[in-house]
Amino acid sequence: MTRKQLQAEPGTTAPEKQPKGAAGAVQSVDRAVSVLEILARHGEAGVTEIAEELDVHKSTAFRLLGVLENRGLVGQAKDRGKYYLGAGVLRLAGAAAVRLDISQEGVPVCRELADELGETVNIAILDDDVAVNIMQARGSASVTAQNWLGRRTPLHATSSGKVLLAHLPPTLREGLLARPLARFTPHTATGAVALRAELEAVMEQGFAVAVEELEIGLAAVAAPVFAHDGKVIGAISTSGPVYRLTEEHIPELAKRTVAASTELSRRMGYGF
Repeated sequence: MTRKQLQAEPGTTAPEKQPKGAAGAVQSVDRAVSVLEILARHGEAGVTEIAEELDVHKSTAFRLLGVLENRGLVGQAKDRGKYYLGAGVLRLAGAAAVRLDISQEGVPVCRELADELGETVNIAILDDDVAVNIMQARGSASVTAQNWLGRRTPLHATSSGKVLLAHLPPTLREGLLARPLARFTPHTATGAVALRAELEAVMEQGFAVAVEELEIGLAAVAAPVFAHDGKVIGAISTSGPVYRLTEEHIPELAKRTVAASTELSRRMGYGF
């Protein structure tokens, strides 16, 4: 009797061969994504329907749904036994939308600030325990070809990172400060006490400064970008060499960077 015949007869099951190792993991991911696409297409579906569309045994479909349900990506209507897309999908979609929106809305803001100051301007967002630069504009005075776009940078040693760190919920912020922090230069602050004091200053003054904390010769100023609900969704920074971004110039640089962050926040719906 063939496998298909076994599956076709009521009350019979056929053991399904599972690929091993990396191939099995990739196949599981592919199937899980297919489950989400099926639910997006139908609105809701039962285990049998999903198993048929995936061409897998019901037990396999049930396991996939169980994992997705545990992660909040699908939910189940207990009275009907049907599955539907969960709130976790909205969370992921919302994060992607925020990243897309802030980078799109940030283009003219970054370009104008870079042209005005002649320095490099970046927008960074929080990604777990690092800052990721998702938008960059270079000014005419920029002498470096270094590309910060897509670069993951430490929170405690960058101006954007300090802004994002300062606006985290206290529990998350303290958890990150409790970890061993890397020292990149002699100027990198790694002590929790010193960093707490600096983050308090960031909240009070509305911007953060980092001078030769990530790289020798590099200085930067950053200010927060707010979403419509008042949450900080990113940071806009201006960076350049320390011989131009001197202690005397930083207050004016901070003022202009804060003005740019205010404009970008307005574009993101903050203040309406």
